[in-house]
Amino acid sequence: MTDNGISYSAHGWDATPPADRLPALKGQLTCDVAVIGGGYTGMATALRLAERGADVVLLESGFCGCGASSRNAGQLSSAPAGDPQLLSTLHPRRFRDIVRFGEGAARFTEGMIERLGIDCEYEATGNVGAAISAGQLRKAERNARILRKAGADVEFGGGRELGLPEGFRGGYLERAGGHLDPGKFALGLRGALLASSTRVFEETPAGGVYPDSNGVTVTVPRGRLRAERVVLATNAYSRDLLISPKRMVSPVWAHEVETAPIGHERLEAIGWTSRAGIITQHNLLENYRPTARGTIVFGVRQLKLGRGTVRDREPDRAVVADLVRGFHDRFPSLRDIAPRRAWGGWVAMTPPWLPVAGEAARNVFYAAGYNGHGLAQAPYLGTLLADRLAGDAPHEDLGALWRARPRFAPTPVSSPLTLRAGWAVDRLADRLSKRLPPRGNGRSHRQ
Repeated sequence: MTDNGISYSAHGWDATPPADRLPALKGQLTCDVAVIGGGYTGMATALRLAERGADVVLLESGFCGCGASSRNAGQLSSAPAGDPQLLSTLHPRRFRDIVRFGEGAARFTEGMIERLGIDCEYEATGNVGAAISAGQLRKAERNARILRKAGADVEFGGGRELGLPEGFRGGYLERAGGHLDPGKFALGLRGALLASSTRVFEETPAGGVYPDSNGVTVTVPRGRLRAERVVLATNAYSRDLLISPKRMVSPVWAHEVETAPIGHERLEAIGWTSRAGIITQHNLLENYRPTARGTIVFGVRQLKLGRGTVRDREPDRAVVADLVRGFHDRFPSLRDIAPRRAWGGWVAMTPPWLPVAGEAARNVFYAAGYNGHGLAQAPYLGTLLADRLAGDAPHEDLGALWRARPRFAPTPVSSPLTLRAGWAVDRLADRLSKRLPPRGNGRSHRQ
């Protein structure tokens, strides 16, 4: 649907339903491992298990890669999701391990792109935790200090030093990672999966998962699957399965918008010489990144909580309008550039603000909840879980996220009032920052 010149898409980027969509599972099958969910986590898990010689069946309710895997901003971030100060306070004993996991995930996914030969327009630019006000600059400097102390490869600097656009005062550069077209990456990973020995069934939602002393039964609308073990890779859709740990994830809808073509020369003219992706220091972040086709993709600012059964939805017009206002505030010299496309996807938020993995019931495992950083972390965590199921000793990065018991406390993100309050506080801070004299993209405040 098109409204005011903006196309509201059911799918993000170039991940339209593939022509070779696979048929649903009918009848009865058996396998070593059943993987439920065909996003980054599920595809990476199944691909690794197939490489290790396991007989694997993957079930996907739509087509592989159709969810948030192809609807995100495409920023391959190496930093942990959430505020570093908060995470270091909540998880003091394993914060260094969490930081190591984040950087390892970015490096792993970069290697996966190269190893599988996926053409997804990857640019190894890094990403910047950027500041648009003096307060955010202090926050960015503090976060850089916390991350470096924990072993992260980050650099704090001024806007000009980091090659940021005009109006961004500085921030910290995450050297690992960059940005890509997540639709092309998702479909490339799907292609690698279909070329493996994995038996893939699309249009096949799992109805129930029933473990017993001899294995696990998975029911589907027109059949059933018997497996020795099952992996739940359902992420934001996890609560649709009763066997998923309660309160493990809260699904929130995040929006993304893409502009009309701008051109690389004009980006350089506004100071965006690094082409690094940008993530602001707001409570509810704003993300900005250039694309290979000369556009800018931007998003988030607001999150919409999912209630009941999680299903696809159209982008919210009011949220898209708010995102466009934010884009014009950050890039005033680009006010003539029109937004062209809008889409969204379900993001899984967890109570600890970290990805989680563990055993939900006997022989039923899960890996989920990337809090907006799934592009890097989901393929890595799925691969680590697959190696454990294949018989390897648990990797130290998997151990950093493993839950001995599948119990989760309520999370503040589960409240719509909390999400709305976060947006309101951000907008108040924006208005206050406009009253202060700008510092531009000057010299850095080095540690």
